[in-house]
Amino acid sequence: MKTPFPPLNPLKTFEVAARLSNLTLAAEELGVSQVAVSRQVRVLEEFLGVTLFKRLHRGLELTDEGKLLANGISRAFQDIHNATRLVSRRGRRDILAIQSYTTFSQRWLIPRLTDFHDAFPRIEIRLSSSIAPVDFETQNLDAAIRAGKGDWPDLHSEKLTDIELTPICSPAFQKQHKLRVPDDLRRVRLLHSMARPTDWAAWIKRVGANVDPDPGIRFESSALAYEAAAMDSGVALAVKVFVRQNLQNGTLVAPFDATCYSGEGYFLTWPTAIPPSQPLMKFLDWMRQQLASDTDA
Repeated sequence: MKTPFPPLNPLKTFEVAARLSNLTLAAEELGVSQVAVSRQVRVLEEFLGVTLFKRLHRGLELTDEGKLLANGISRAFQDIHNATRLVSRRGRRDILAIQSYTTFSQRWLIPRLTDFHDAFPRIEIRLSSSIAPVDFETQNLDAAIRAGKGDWPDLHSEKLTDIELTPICSPAFQKQHKLRVPDDLRRVRLLHSMARPTDWAAWIKRVGANVDPDPGIRFESSALAYEAAAMDSGVALAVKVFVRQNLQNGTLVAPFDATCYSGEGYFLTWPTAIPPSQPLMKFLDWMRQQLASDTDA
């Protein structure tokens, strides 16, 4: 036989009173009278058959049973709050909160966002950038752009593009250092991204070059490494989709034909437990169209 579920209103009242250790403060937070708080706590005590509080002159003190109950339901109410916040569209109609990597935002997404806003002027994009892992339970996000293989537990992932790596430098740097084959990289400075620390080693191994992948200058993001390459500082290893326009207009060059796929891609992700909103689906369709146009160009 199942144990009857305790009444929710008294349970919530008890949670507030236990957290504040004061009936008056609990009444203020709940917007009711102190008498109503006392009555709700008494209803819960009668339901459970235990005393939950010791009534002291200056406030309340939880009994041992009260402490056990308070510890359990405080986590439960926080989980309820997090879950309802994630699925609720209340107060955020047509708002789309996206987290992306700094380089993806700077080199690909931001230059195209006006196109999305022109197509969907009622959708407000809120874009944040970070290399830190996404926590959908605590962050107020609809989706996140992540790099990997698309196998994250509890996340739905839609592949946007493969990660294809290619060395880049300025035209003047290539001409000065006569870069013709990958082994020529032994004579120049490599520009690294701390956000993608293994890329140079993977690329050098893939093309079979006799080059030490470790020396060089390290930058916080790939975008900074690309900027350094454009300023004749050395050779950076770029995700091709981020520099395609620069390669087309000649501000950057790929000194070698050798490119390689990292085995990873960029994905748009969101929790599997939450149905995607219409704005999110419009954003995904728009991104696919933009990336397809890039490939065709």
